[in-house]
Amino acid sequence: MVLSNRFTEDPRARAVAAGVAIGSLGGILALLIVVAGPVMALGAVIGLAVALVVLTDLHAAFYIMLVVVALLPFGTVPFQLAVTPTLLDGVLGGFFGVYLLQWMTGQRRLMRTTPITPVVIGFIGIMLFAFLMGLRHAPLSPRVLRSVAEMILSLLLVIVLVDVMRSAALLRRAVLALALCGSLAAVVGIVLWMLPDLTAEALLNRLGRLGYPVGGVIRYRETPGAMLNERAIGTWIDPNAFGGFLLMIGAVIAPQVFARRPIIRREAAGLMLAVVVLALFLSDSRGAMLSLGAALVFIAALRYRRLLLIMALAGGLALFLPVTQRYVAKFQAGITGQDVETQMRFGEYRDALTLINRHPVIGVGFSGTPEIDLYLGVANTYLTIASHAGFVGLAAYLIMIGSAFGYGAYHYRTIRGDPDLDDVWLGLTAAMVGMLVGGVFDHFYFNIDQFHATMTVVWIIMGLMLAATRLAAERADLAAAGAGP
Repeated sequence: MVLSNRFTEDPRARAVAAGVAIGSLGGILALLIVVAGPVMALGAVIGLAVALVVLTDLHAAFYIMLVVVALLPFGTVPFQLAVTPTLLDGVLGGFFGVYLLQWMTGQRRLMRTTPITPVVIGFIGIMLFAFLMGLRHAPLSPRVLRSVAEMILSLLLVIVLVDVMRSAALLRRAVLALALCGSLAAVVGIVLWMLPDLTAEALLNRLGRLGYPVGGVIRYRETPGAMLNERAIGTWIDPNAFGGFLLMIGAVIAPQVFARRPIIRREAAGLMLAVVVLALFLSDSRGAMLSLGAALVFIAALRYRRLLLIMALAGGLALFLPVTQRYVAKFQAGITGQDVETQMRFGEYRDALTLINRHPVIGVGFSGTPEIDLYLGVANTYLTIASHAGFVGLAAYLIMIGSAFGYGAYHYRTIRGDPDLDDVWLGLTAAMVGMLVGGVFDHFYFNIDQFHATMTVVWIIMGLMLAATRLAAERADLAAAGAGP
């Protein structure tokens, strides 16, 4: 103790310690530059700084999670392990670690919940049961174990975010961060689409250090005229996954253009929405565009009728503008089942229904199928869930989502009376509507193998939606108590 006091009181000892620490860090950095190169060294320094922020501030960890999801959804740590963790895994782990530490140290008390919390826990339990039952006919691999763990962590966000968002100000900042990150991802997608293909390809190939594919990353779609058409992908690899992400972001932003108390200036919200819609259009994802239309119809039907007029005008222009004719033709081909992609999906639907018919109760789990003529993989969220967890899992999923909507509907008048939360809740709920419609066309919203980031966005939005409902009800109760005798 005496030595410790002398050390802290002696300025020369402190200077020596600081010099040794700085010299050691400088030496490590120099060694890293020599061994791995300056780019990797800079990345390591930035990664260390981000990790320190994640491990010291819960809300900063959440914002960094949004940045990673939007801009590096498939990034992994730049070194090889038996099972290389993704950047999103690291941020999620840090977020939950800080959250649990706050409980252990007494910084967080009296957990905030909603009536939907037990439903979410029940759904997690059913997914785990399906996973364990599937191990009877397929071996457990590190990749499957990691994917299931990621699924559970993402689902737990629904419960944790309800507790973390304890004020309207915090929730509004979280939704604003989500909108800004999504808009930035849309800008990246537009810029890469506008650049010459070779330049865009070279830029995307640089992400190879973070586990991204290298070579042939630009995506095209063959048009009826046999010409190749580039599809915007941003940093999402798959244009349909990019479109699924953008439709949810667009739905979150849309009410802010008309909001009584927007989270950002209406002009800025309008610009952000325009950027997101343009990037979605360039992704050429028909299912995502149709799903965003459904989300906007929900917003218009529930609140802003003038949005229907804007949509009608946009739809009318799309029918006659030369630049949109190919897009309209692809819509028609998809609806009539004349294009190759739609026909392939019909084949996937038939195979998935065959699998579900053979394993209807709890599905085949997540490790593999028991029969060689069956496979897991269908471009439909509902058939994907039923394949993994049977009709039990699908029913639990629909009950969970339906309960979240029912909770909002029950408190709808209260939400309408709170200008801080009204349009925030509306945008989040519309995003869930768009996701449900999009689930008919794509499987990204519940695919544990490759699209953990998209699943995470879904559960973040659902958690924020439930938090908005709970806060509105809580604020109304406090206002009524304050106005009482």
